[in-house]
Amino acid sequence: MKNTIIITLLIALCACNAKQKPIDLTDGQHANNTKYEIGSVAEKPLAGYIKLPGLLRPFEEVNIYGKVNGFVKEVLVDRGSSVRKGQVLVTIEAPEMESQLQAISSKFVQAQENASASKEKYRRLKEAAKEQGAVAPLELDNALSRMRSDDAIVLVEKSNVDAMNNMRGYLTITSPFNGMIVQRNISAGALVGPGSKGNDVPMLVLQYLEKLRLEVFIPEAYVDKVNLESPVSFVFNALPGSERTAHISRSANALTSMRSEAVEIDIHNKDLQLKPGMYAEVKIPLLSAARSLLVPENALIRSTERQYIIKVMEGKAHFVDIREGLKSNDSIEVFGDLQKGDAILLHASDEIKEGATIK
Repeated sequence: MKNTIIITLLIALCACNAKQKPIDLTDGQHANNTKYEIGSVAEKPLAGYIKLPGLLRPFEEVNIYGKVNGFVKEVLVDRGSSVRKGQVLVTIEAPEMESQLQAISSKFVQAQENASASKEKYRRLKEAAKEQGAVAPLELDNALSRMRSDDAIVLVEKSNVDAMNNMRGYLTITSPFNGMIVQRNISAGALVGPGSKGNDVPMLVLQYLEKLRLEVFIPEAYVDKVNLESPVSFVFNALPGSERTAHISRSANALTSMRSEAVEIDIHNKDLQLKPGMYAEVKIPLLSAARSLLVPENALIRSTERQYIIKVMEGKAHFVDIREGLKSNDSIEVFGDLQKGDAILLHASDEIKEGATIK
């Protein structure tokens, strides 16, 4: 019985194998008949705006240094202090300057006395010269020259005194404009002096915050397409949902090393709600007449090394490196060696090689 069952199973297996046939991979039904989808480059107007990041900066900012060498006597403000123009911020003491002022003042007084004596001597000689032969003409001329020389010395000493008084005035540091102290780096007794090097730490940092500058960098591709007449809208990351509008106040008219142009938008900040350093998302309006080259987004091929489009020329694939611009629905703005109407490959992949045949 057992042998009969085994023989039956073997006959069934042989029958199944006889029905199977090997698949011919070269059969025309299984051949690779891939057909590519071809599109074209279109030229259409740009979108109404471009979104760019912006950074708030103070409208005016100054690092305050000591104008002369000395020791800090008193600091009258601190970080966060609101100050007015001309308000005293720091006083400095320099004992050696006081000594120099006294010495110069003494020379000035001495020069005045000498000039007064020379003038009196010349007056007397001139009176005596009215009598014939009383005073020699040469002596009178010498007295006149001496008087004029002493007067000149007086002017020099007076200039020295004025200069020293001006230097003495530098010991009192005042605010150059209305603003707020945002940084303090000194205390009483600190040695300070003129800030001549870029790494010198200022005594104080003063900013004018009632008006701010929103700085935005426009990429080179859009510099000539910005509409300077239309208002700009922006939203600060720290204040979501609060959209504001303003006009572009000024532009640099020059490109930076990053190939972009800086524009500034003045923002009034009377309530001091906004702070320098805040980031914003800015919608820069573009000229409605500006036109750009658009391609379907599925035509772009992106890799870690490059991004490109495959242009079809005479049935062959040619790679064209591009830069991306604005996105609009399923299309994207591109910059590269392309022209309106150029045939491009859609749904392309990086498996296609340069020069491959496209059908």
